[in-house]
Amino acid sequence: MTALFDRAEKALHPAVFLVLLGLAFAGAPRAALSQTAVDLELVLAVDASASVDAGEYALQMRGIAAAFRSAEVQAAIAGGPLGRIAVALAVWAEAERPADLSPFVLIEAPMSAERFAQMAERWPRRVNGGTGIGSGLAHAMRHFDRNGFAGARQVVDVSGDGRETPPRDYTVLIDTARGMALSRGVTINGLAIETDDPELAAWYRAHVASGPQSFVLAIDDYGDFAEAMRRKLLREIEALPPVSRLDAARGR
Repeated sequence: MTALFDRAEKALHPAVFLVLLGLAFAGAPRAALSQTAVDLELVLAVDASASVDAGEYALQMRGIAAAFRSAEVQAAIAGGPLGRIAVALAVWAEAERPADLSPFVLIEAPMSAERFAQMAERWPRRVNGGTGIGSGLAHAMRHFDRNGFAGARQVVDVSGDGRETPPRDYTVLIDTARGMALSRGVTINGLAIETDDPELAAWYRAHVASGPQSFVLAIDDYGDFAEAMRRKLLREIEALPPVSRLDAARGR
């Protein structure tokens, strides 16, 4: 780096060099200050593929809204070192189409949690088609880039009711997405909805979950989604040890 500055100083007029040098060093602190520090950056990646009917999609979005209205979840957010997290939606389906991304929302009080809850339950379904989990995860992870937040942890929380389907054209598949997560230090957790596939949670553990303290929660049908999402958020916000099934909390 010193040699680079020496060459620049010789090549440029001294006054120009000093101006550029001052701009370079002055810009670094401003760039750092432009990001809001949070305890967690979280993307909720929601399945909107063809296997999810309109009622099931609505149950997912209402379940997310209910989880953020939970006093326990709000207390967990407030109890973090900074007392705030940043959350966004990534609604995914067909691998050849980009996920439908919401803006990141800063949650640091019940009022901001309610704003996110309202956004989630009103979010329209604009994607459909195949089950492109890998592509959906890739879009979710790229959403962390230049989002204006700097979190101690980055987590993608993916929910779905089926395994990845082969795309018609080249796209990011689940194994590539997991490698992408590992290289970025992103944790991927799963919520497997086993309505049609009783082995889906095992597939999620083998092919989807990735990163530090990653886990998969399994539920039998969409009726359990809201409670599962509440418990899942608590574990992600508080970074608690993993549990594999919703039934574990019920003593079964």
